[in-house]
Amino acid sequence: MAHLNTKLSMSAFRLSFSMGNETLQVPMAVFSLNRRRLCQRLKDNVNVPKNGIVLLQGGEQSQRYCTDTDNVFRQESFFHWTFGVTEANIYGAIEVASGKTHLFIPKLPENYAVWMGTIHPPNFFKDKYGVDKVHYTCDIAQVLKSLKPNFLLTLHGLNTDSGHTTREAAFDGISDRVIKTDLEMEILRYTNRISSEAHKEVMKAVRVGMKEYELESLFEHYCYKRGGMRHTSYTCICGSGINSAVLHYGHASAPNDKTILDGDLCLFDMGGEYYCYGSDITCTFPANGQFTADQRAIYEAVLRSSRAVMQAVRPGVAWPDMHRLADRVHLEELTKIGILQGSVENMMKVHLGAVFMPHGLGHFLGCDVHDVGGYPEGVDRIEEPGLRSLRTARVLLEGMVLTIEPGIYFIQHLLDPALADPAQACFINADILGRFRGFGGVRIEDDIAVTTNGMELLTCVPRSVEEVEALMAEGAGSAKSFEPLDSQ
Repeated sequence: MAHLNTKLSMSAFRLSFSMGNETLQVPMAVFSLNRRRLCQRLKDNVNVPKNGIVLLQGGEQSQRYCTDTDNVFRQESFFHWTFGVTEANIYGAIEVASGKTHLFIPKLPENYAVWMGTIHPPNFFKDKYGVDKVHYTCDIAQVLKSLKPNFLLTLHGLNTDSGHTTREAAFDGISDRVIKTDLEMEILRYTNRISSEAHKEVMKAVRVGMKEYELESLFEHYCYKRGGMRHTSYTCICGSGINSAVLHYGHASAPNDKTILDGDLCLFDMGGEYYCYGSDITCTFPANGQFTADQRAIYEAVLRSSRAVMQAVRPGVAWPDMHRLADRVHLEELTKIGILQGSVENMMKVHLGAVFMPHGLGHFLGCDVHDVGGYPEGVDRIEEPGLRSLRTARVLLEGMVLTIEPGIYFIQHLLDPALADPAQACFINADILGRFRGFGGVRIEDDIAVTTNGMELLTCVPRSVEEVEALMAEGAGSAKSFEPLDSQ
């Protein structure tokens, strides 16, 4: 993990965030250290004037379209990483030379208290977040002018996943988000522990005849009740049967509303988020608790590729090589099953692996589920099938946190063109492939941290066929979570 040779004040450890009960206490030292890392990076950059100020804008409270109904607020991730502030409509500034930190809060009218509760004064936020000074946003120009900076650093850049641009101009240092500190790692271990337990509860509770959204609801309930997680890291993907081959199932047109049938595989991709730090875990399991021979064969093929990548991960390894490794294992296993035939080397040359795994092997994880820093200057996207979907092509470094999420899917939109392409069709046994039409897909996704000599597995869920079936058997005798209403 990242280490910085600097002392943090004891007050930064005394101040903390928690959702109460047995939820994790997160010290404000997490953010004090992040700010120090940021300032040190800027000081080390000869192109950055020493008397500069970093100015960041926090997230804004939004409403549901044209109404006055507030959406549930979640802090903007860069702002959270830097300040740990949970409230909306706040700005933050850091004096690079001294590290002194300022927050700018809105000056609210007195009648606000009638509807929203106590209006806190500036000192409340100063004490809550351990910053040096707190001002009102209406005074931001005056305060910045009084500090006499010769350079103002604001945030700007293109998110290579979404294509959206941040609101302001780029500066070196904010990429420190890629390398997690030991303090940040404790939060990520917590989000993984709670989310792993929630996945296990879902696997024990699933029953043929349930709606997919019942399991989504159970996962979210467990994460919030046991972990204090108001947010999930992303929209839950609860695909059963053929829906398990829909990579981003769960969207508005397919809101996890299918009835789970006997013989279905369930691919559930869900992750809880605590204090803006996320998790991203996928479990695939049979709805009835027992894998068929074909389900077992595909599942174990994916599990072997997952384990092969985990064995190979260490600092200095290029992430695209890990994707290629997963592809190779998939092709070898599909050949053993009989779906493919011929030379795996030649299959790799025609990118046959992308027919069965069109997405990238994994991505950075942190304050965003698809965390930033995947394609910094000098790292180019590889324009090849499968590899072009990678969210990073970087060489791995100690302290990076990533997902490892290989999958094998039978997607008609990809299978039909492959069968029509002589370069790929020559490797496909169409008769045996026909048996897997409508199969869906398998994905196994774990969160890992790159360590000095390898990796730390953060996710803790059953993975072998025997472990999955044993866990599901534990829940077989318990009552269904919700009985359907009698039809009138």
